[in-house]
Amino acid sequence: MATPRSVAFYTLGCKLNYSESSSIARLFEDAGYLEVSFQDGADIYVINTCSVTDFADRKCRKVVRQALKHRPNAFVVVIGCYAQLKPQEIADIPGVDLVLGAAEKFRLLEYIDDLSKAPGKGMVRAGEVREANEFVNAFSFGDRTRSFLKVQDGCNYKCTFCTIPLARGASRSDTVENVVENARRIADMGVQEIVLTGVNIGDFGNGTEVIEGVRPKKEALFIDLIRELDKVENVSRFRISSIEPNLCTDEIIEFVAASERFVPHLHMPLQSGNNKQLREMRRRYNRELYASRVARIREVMPHACIGVDVIVGFPGETEGDFLETYRFINELDVSYLHVFTYSERPNTPAYERADHVDMGERKRRNKMLNILSDKKRRHFYEQFLGETRQVLFEEHKTKGLMSGYTDNYIRIEAPYDPALINTRGQVELQQINDSGHVGAELVEVMV
Repeated sequence: MATPRSVAFYTLGCKLNYSESSSIARLFEDAGYLEVSFQDGADIYVINTCSVTDFADRKCRKVVRQALKHRPNAFVVVIGCYAQLKPQEIADIPGVDLVLGAAEKFRLLEYIDDLSKAPGKGMVRAGEVREANEFVNAFSFGDRTRSFLKVQDGCNYKCTFCTIPLARGASRSDTVENVVENARRIADMGVQEIVLTGVNIGDFGNGTEVIEGVRPKKEALFIDLIRELDKVENVSRFRISSIEPNLCTDEIIEFVAASERFVPHLHMPLQSGNNKQLREMRRRYNRELYASRVARIREVMPHACIGVDVIVGFPGETEGDFLETYRFINELDVSYLHVFTYSERPNTPAYERADHVDMGERKRRNKMLNILSDKKRRHFYEQFLGETRQVLFEEHKTKGLMSGYTDNYIRIEAPYDPALINTRGQVELQQINDSGHVGAELVEVMV
């Protein structure tokens, strides 16, 4: 029997990208390919890219070079958001053989047999983003503990700093029935936690069919989806990856609070605590609405973990604007921050502005908010020391330890027990250790 051709994946960016890479890997496996690790020297390398920051663009070039070090004659394929936005630029990278856009990436296998390693520019197959009008379901598998399940793609919002609508197209979703079926498939694989992911999952319900240039009215909302998922047996946990504050309704918050499967963890993008900047970003809420969402979550789920996305250095952000954001977040009862330094993205309205903030100043503000995030997280953790909470155990990079997250997203460390990996247990949260995680002691194994 001939040895199957091998393929390796490298994924940059968000949970949505990871779910799609995993699904494409399964297509290769079904076609008889052998998936290997990146370092093992594959016949084909697939690099799934991100376009959120300039760093992601540079990282793509670096990964191409690393792939060719492991296998100089490997075929290199680049997909993802960066591939849709700048296909010709990627095709010029030495060693890249094929660039696929948003509408083409799930048909990668159709192009493989035509690949030939040749000097010069790689082949580009990237149509207009409006052609990316189908929903292709995807979920990650490999980490038996957790799976990222794609429920929505694309975005109809027009935030002035963001290229995602240009890279992924209009908002579109799977059906409730298909998502539920995928959740059951994931459960049958032994996965304990499913993380719902997408570009704007609160906008769930947009179909893919267009009638006379118009998409029909939504047949389901995000609340309808999570109600049905809550009925899926053999899934211990569902986690909502991120949801816009204007779409995080009282109905959703109260449902999560009452659910035994949806964990008390909500991540809501803020981006700025300054209303002037929120308007200039074309965000669909103000700071007052955001604060009311946090207050409502705390009212019905005092123990919930609340995460926040924030951007520093958006064009025109004065020192006063930044300090207003800092004070606003400092006073909010939130648990941690994801801090992004604004980076210029061509073809966005913010890119055209003349009042860009000095990069050194952006980095200083980023550092200040990351320090605030550390303080927020530590304060959140301290509230639960001495209490018992449910944890899903997983592998740890450090020998002799296992880790995991509580239902409300506290990262714990405990002595390693191989029998407990991918199982749930009640642990006592004891102390915050040097790594910033919480040392825990097993109290009871859950069935």
